[in-house]
Order: sequence, then C-alpha cells, then structure tokens
Amino acid sequence: MATTVSDMTQQGAVFDSNCMTLTRFVLKEQRKFKHATGDLSQLVNSIQTAIKAIASAVRKAGIAKLHGIAGDINVQGEEVKKLDVLSNDLFINMLKSSYTTCLLVSEENENVIEVETEKQGKYIVCFDPLDGSSNIDCLVSIGSIFAIYRKRSEGVPTVNDALQPGNQIVAAGYALYGSATAIVLSLGSGVNGFTYDPAIGEFILTDPNMRVPEKGKIYSINEGYASDWEQGVFKYVAAKKDPSLGKPYGARYVGSMVADVHRTIKYGGIFIYPATKSAPSGKLRLMYECNPMAYLMIQAGGLASDGKISILDIIPQKIHQRSPIFLGSKLDVEEALSYLHKS
Repeated sequence: MATTVSDMTQQGAVFDSNCMTLTRFVLKEQRKFKHATGDLSQLVNSIQTAIKAIASAVRKAGIAKLHGIAGDINVQGEEVKKLDVLSNDLFINMLKSSYTTCLLVSEENENVIEVETEKQGKYIVCFDPLDGSSNIDCLVSIGSIFAIYRKRSEGVPTVNDALQPGNQIVAAGYALYGSATAIVLSLGSGVNGFTYDPAIGEFILTDPNMRVPEKGKIYSINEGYASDWEQGVFKYVAAKKDPSLGKPYGARYVGSMVADVHRTIKYGGIFIYPATKSAPSGKLRLMYECNPMAYLMIQAGGLASDGKISILDIIPQKIHQRSPIFLGSKLDVEEALSYLHKS
C-alpha cells in the first residue's frame, strides 16, 4: 500500500511550528519595558550572529587548520591560536556594526576598543571571544563569555566608562561549543538556556528558568596547585573528600571555565579558582570571566565570591584585572567561605 505525504508527516518527529527562538525570546522580554528602544535586542542579536559564526569555525577547526599557532602572544602572555584571532575579529565586527556599542573590552586586546563615532550606541561589552582555546586540539568543550553594561557618563567614552562593577551588568551570557552549541543568557530576570538547531539555523529555548541546586555533590578545582593554596581552601577540599564528614563529593575539573560553570549551574556544587602564593590576585579575569559568570550564577540562585565579598561588588581598577572566585550552589559556597574565615 502506498504511503502518503500525510502518513509520513504523522509517522515522523513532531515539528514545532511555534518554537521559542532566542530572537523571539529577547523581543518578548523587551516588551516588558515600555521605554525600551530595541537596542539591547539588536545587540544580543549581533552577539548571537558572532556565536553562530564561531561555532561553525570551531566545528571546522581541525579540517581548516584554524587551530594552528598564529605566532602572536596576547596581553596575558598566552600564545594566541588562529581560532582565537578569528573569534575576536567576529565579536568586534558584529558588535561595532550593531550600532549599539561605544566601548569594547576583549581578552585579546591590551587596550579598550573605542567604536567609531558614527557607529556608537549606549552599551559597553566586555568579552572573552574564545575561552579555553588551549583545549581545541583535544576536542574539549570551549566557549565565549560576555557582559553588557550601559554607559553612564555623557560625552566621549573613556576606559573609566568600562570600569563598572558587576552589579551594574544589564545582560550577560556565555556560549558553549560542546556536543551541541548552547547559549546561556540572563537579561536580569533569571537565566535561560538555548540550544542551536542546525536544521533551522536558530537557537531554541531548551532550558527555561535555569536554577542551580541549593547544594550539590561536586567540587571543581585544579588540585595540581594544592601546595600553593591558602590553608582555608586546602582544608575545605580535604573536608569534601573525608568520608567521616559525610559522603565525599565527586571531583570534576575540565579546565575550560565555560564547561565547568555550565556543569555547576546544571548539577550544582562549587567551582573554585583561588588565589595562590604565585598568583595572589587569582588567575581568572574579573571583567569578562568572573563578572558575567557570577552574574549568571546569582541570577540562577547561587552565590559568587572572591573569598571576601561578592564578585559583583568589586570595583575594577583596570580592564584585565584578575580575581579569585568561588561560585556555585548557595550552601556549598557559604561552606567554602566559612573555611576561609577560620584559617
């Protein structure tokens, strides 16, 4: 008996003709603010385009030899990969051409980037275009991180306009280039996760209202540096492994911040990158790593601290400032901080 098109449609997977795309979601959120101009929606859309292009390049990295060394050293003294350079160019070009930004702060650029006057808007974006790029060659998940601020002063934008604490963030998010490509985003009212559907070329809402569990079962820290930790960190990690103090936690450390933080939001637990004797200010950068991740974690119901105060309350003094970070489930972060205060 012949099979009709109608039969095939009924037998196949259900196609959602009313799916919530990232673009639709941002426009819907915009409607909640009656004085919204649409600039933030336009800006998020330009970031989304950059992420789609980077995801495509990441998938082709091995074939196109994009992961070869470019022969440059970035401002952090790290060897820059070609894919880093491409990702940075994509972010800068998309952000400038959105006509919504005035200043850009990138991990790859020593100085703040001022957008041409005729293309300027009211937003400042701090971003790490390709976090964890040293993992490209071994196919470990990598990502992009961004935080958006509003310019608060009048006149020509200066570096001081970019030096805002994380509690002034308007929106923040990250992209994860893993087994699928995902964007996790907060516009100030919760955290939502979107997964890329290559069949239609759109990010679809797959994780609405993400909430980090109040307590987890995982700790995430590079234990290779244990001899360099302060006593409080050492004692906390030892306690998480001690069966006499309860069921030991699992240890998970990817070494790619986006992957480690994404797992922490999904499953709970704690991610720690502490200060050490050799790096007393910590290693991760405040403005485009710690701040956006802390913002997302707090929006999802977790906590984020530098060991003394909330990450979001730190007033940055320079654009590439570093900070220790303890972030994750509320009860886990509070417990870790209690060990710091005892030491």
